[in-house]
Formats: sequence, structure tokens, C-alpha cells
Amino acid sequence: MSADLFAPLTFAHGPAMKNRLMLAPLTNTQSHADGRMSDEEFRWLTMRAEGGFGLTMTCAAHVQRIGQGFPGQMGVWSDDHLEGLTRLAAAIKAQGSLAVVQIHHAGMRSPAELIGEAPVCPSDNDEFKARALTGEEVERLREDFIAAAVRAKTAGFDGVEVHGAHGYIIGQFLSPEINQRTDQWGGSAENRARLAIEILTGIRARCGEDFQIGLRLSPERFGIVLAECRDLAQKLMIEGLIDYLDMSLWDVRKAPMDEAFAGQSLIGVFTGLDRGAARLGVAGKVMTPADAAWCLEQGCDFVLIGRGAILHHDWPKLAAADPAFQPIALPVTREHLAAEGLSEKFVTYMSGWKGFVAEEMAEA
Repeated sequence: MSADLFAPLTFAHGPAMKNRLMLAPLTNTQSHADGRMSDEEFRWLTMRAEGGFGLTMTCAAHVQRIGQGFPGQMGVWSDDHLEGLTRLAAAIKAQGSLAVVQIHHAGMRSPAELIGEAPVCPSDNDEFKARALTGEEVERLREDFIAAAVRAKTAGFDGVEVHGAHGYIIGQFLSPEINQRTDQWGGSAENRARLAIEILTGIRARCGEDFQIGLRLSPERFGIVLAECRDLAQKLMIEGLIDYLDMSLWDVRKAPMDEAFAGQSLIGVFTGLDRGAARLGVAGKVMTPADAAWCLEQGCDFVLIGRGAILHHDWPKLAAADPAFQPIALPVTREHLAAEGLSEKFVTYMSGWKGFVAEEMAEA
């Protein structure tokens, strides 16, 4: 059943992936307060590379200090981060896994108490008490995304994934609900996608032909219009602006929320597109080898494993050994997660996920 999961996958740029399994970019709150790599984050990620993932992706790494979205977030906005990033890239690649940094800016979702000032957004936003970026600041944001990719290449990473999903700043620009600008970055769907396209083209121009560029999109929620997301995905793939598209679907088997797509599967909206030389992957409740194989059967090129990889650092090796493998049942003990390379900070973060971490029994 899962044999195809272990076939190599080539890309238009950069090295091939040894199998069809990517580590999903996962918030883990383990970096130092200034964004530098910690030994805990290094261990968490390198254990997944050792566990057999074809591509090991970092958590969202912020490209500006004011783009931080959560405590303990990895940074890629300063050369001070290069030492840790370089160490990490070398260790991941030594395991035969591709090494990728997900580059990110939280925009209006940056907590003011974390960044020490009001967060920024395409437009003023009362709900998040965020202020609109000036045109000059949008240009600086674009440059800082590109500079972060250059920094990742300098550190030895095979590529970057641009985080355009989950209502963070690129998604905020894409959303007609959030983006109320009247300049070249607002209004039409074309204008709202301009920042994302300028970032992607800028990364290719500055990082060269041997560097891999991915993009994560989420097609629903956060003011995103499914038809617009589909059309943007089609454009980026067919025009060769990305090497792979990572669609975060929340649940790979779900139906679209948009009634205009009634009768279709959400995954099918994207597997049905002409992808040119680009590769397509999905994330969302892929827990077993059977789940992952199903995604390939639907027409995907690869799958991203999130929760399953938290539970088992060697999920790919376990899947290769037994296609009927089932992850450990939830909730799991703190001890199990510690053995799988999660620090106390990460375990505490996961305890906020309902039903994930077993509550400790009170002493009698």
C-alpha cells in the first residue's frame, strides 16, 4: 500500500527528495528569545531527519523582529542567527534529508506584548489593534523575505518555504476581507497576490537555479476565497514560480466550505490543476501510512506529516517497516514526548492542544 511513499521525488530546482514524506513546519517554542537556535530545537529537528523524512522543515522562522508570532520562535532576520542555522542545515543534510527553512511574518497576529509595539497589517485592523503598512514598509517586507531566503542559502539549506497560509502576513494580503489597500498591493486579486509573487521571483533571482522554493497556502478561513486560492496556485505552478506547493487543508479528506464547490473534495480542487513542473503536497490529519498513500492516490506528489511526527520521530521508518502502522493513541504521556525529542517547553505547548498530552494524576 505504502510502496509509492518511498519512491524518490525530483524537483525543477535543487536536489531530489528520497521519499514522499516531508516534516510539516511545526510551532515548537524552543528557540532562544532572540531567535537563535537552541540545542532543544536542534535535537527535535535532527531526530526527524534521522527518522527518515525526505525533507525536514523548520518551524515558521520570522523574517523581521516585529513579525514574531509566538514565544520561542526561530529567527532568520539577523546574521546572528547564521551560526545555529548553519549547524542545523549540516546535521539535517548529513542524514540524507533535504533541509528547508519556512520563512514567515505573523503580521497582525504578532502579539504586541511580544514585539513591544503595535503589530502591522496590510490595512488598519481594529480586532488585532494593528496598523497599516506604508508602501515603503511593504517594499521592506518584501526585501526582508528575500534576504531571509539568502540567509538560509548561506547557512547551507536546500531551500525555503514561504509561509502564505493560516492568516499570517502574506495571507492577510491575499484576503479581500483583511486587505483594504487601494494601492498596487490591494483591490483586485492580482494586486493582492502581488507581494507573494514579488517575494517568490525575488528569491529565485537572488538565490539562483539550484535553490528550492516552496509555498504554503491554506484555501479556507482567514478571509481567503477558495476560487482565488485555486487560481493563484494554478498560476504559480504553471509559470514555474515555485518548485512545490504545500496546501494546508486542516483535514485532507474534508469537503470545501464554499458552496460553489459543493460535490467536490477540497484536495481535488488542487490535484485537478495543471502543475507544470511543480510538485503538489498536502497536510491535514495524515496520521497513518494508509492516510499518506491515499493522498498520493488522489494525485498528490508528497505529503506532510505533523502530529504523527510529533508522536514518532521515526514515522517514515515505522511506515516503511509496516504499512499498517498506527501511531500511539492519544493522549500520550509527557515522558513519551520527551523520549521523542520534545523539550519541556514544547511539551507544555502541546498540552494546550486538547486531548494530546495526558494530564498528570494528582498524588493520592
